[in-house]
Amino acid sequence: MKNRFFIPFILLCLLFSLGIQAQESTNAQQARKMFDEAYQMVFGPKGSQLSYAVNIIGIYKTKGTIWTKGKKSKFIDEKYIAWNDDITYYRLERKKKAITVYDAHSDERDKYATKFKFSPDNYTYSIKDDSQKGYYITLKAKKNVKGVKEARVLLDHHTHYPINVRVKVGIFHTTIKISNFKVGGITDQLFVFPKSQYASGYKYIDKRQN
Repeated sequence: MKNRFFIPFILLCLLFSLGIQAQESTNAQQARKMFDEAYQMVFGPKGSQLSYAVNIIGIYKTKGTIWTKGKKSKFIDEKYIAWNDDITYYRLERKKKAITVYDAHSDERDKYATKFKFSPDNYTYSIKDDSQKGYYITLKAKKNVKGVKEARVLLDHHTHYPINVRVKVGIFHTTIKISNFKVGGITDQLFVFPKSQYASGYKYIDKRQN
């Protein structure tokens, strides 16, 4: 009698666990879908513009504006301006009036940023709906993934635009607040370094591979 009761009990447990897995799978699928949509809005072919404010555990803070379109980018902050047209990367250090030139995809251009390298397939996803704030999408790194270990992205309820990103690298957390987000209307010319504007009075340092 005990055995006869035990078998259906195990079966119920298995069915319940399968139901939980299905729910988790649905949640993960929804989270990944919404994340991919937001990712495409930022880095897609239409291009995007946003203002950002970065806070690294209260020790380092900066703010600026960034434009992206596929692999092209431009950013302006308090100390630097950088242009990347997917061929060449120019970084202007304002105070020193120094311009360093790199191959567009060289890791040497920003050794710190290489720690934040990100590949969406290296993470598991989950989503939580906060009725007051928006959708929280949490990304957790799979085993042996280096760089970003965990990230939490807050998306607007209506537009699904990114509002806030909290990233964990090692033991440190970085918070990025996003505002003035716009999609489209970004021309390729925006990412081309305007050399004529910096023809005199600037020091050029060329670190491209010949």
